[in-house]
Amino acid sequence: MLVTLEETKQYLRIDGDYDDELIKGLMATANDLCIAILRQDESELDGENPRLKTAIFYAVTYLYEHRDEADHRGLALTLRDLLTGLRREGF
Repeated sequence: MLVTLEETKQYLRIDGDYDDELIKGLMATANDLCIAILRQDESELDGENPRLKTAIFYAVTYLYEHRDEADHRGLALTLRDLLTGLRREGF
């Protein structure tokens, strides 16, 4: 995982632990989405890259706030735009 639960909760401005399991699941989904968009293995990525971390936090926030009506295509397009400079051209 490229971000921690504590970092993510700070980004979301959540103090309690009532949604920790939900947030962990969203973090895994966001992490996988960003890795897929980048077309790289997680081991190849710089987990300290601010643009990558921002993309993961954005995805978690979007999925958390739009649980019932998320536009996954729109999310993927936004993430692709955020990660353009880091993305491999092909597999």
